[in-house]
Amino acid sequence: QLQPVESGGGLVQPGGSLRLSCAASGFSLDYYVIGWFRQAPGKEREGVSCISSRGSTTNYPDSVKGRFTISRDNAKNTVYLQMNSLKPEDTAVYYCAARTTRLPVCNQDPTWYQFWGQGTQVTVSS
Repeated sequence: QLQPVESGGGLVQPGGSLRLSCAASGFSLDYYVIGWFRQAPGKEREGVSCISSRGSTTNYPDSVKGRFTISRDNAKNTVYLQMNSLKPEDTAVYYCAARTTRLPVCNQDPTWYQFWGQGTQVTVSS
């Protein structure tokens, strides 16, 4: 069973940047849509980006549009989330999720995804 693994979280000052990675050993991500989600204490899990299996479709909510960029390198079997101009309200556990489909779509509904990583903590604080 596919097991996504997130990395790259940490502590960063407001205005700073982080790059998260989502990888999956033993499985090719070529046919998986990948979504990034976050969950802060006491809040619901929310989607922050997604990318179709070939990278032709991406989607972002208004809260991160222009600051976050999702990309994928299928040769390295990795999906990235570049986060710039970070704000304290971006503090959360960030999760990578996957769903197998060859359609050029992506979705930010967490119930649509089949496989989830364990998450990586991102803290934005001075």
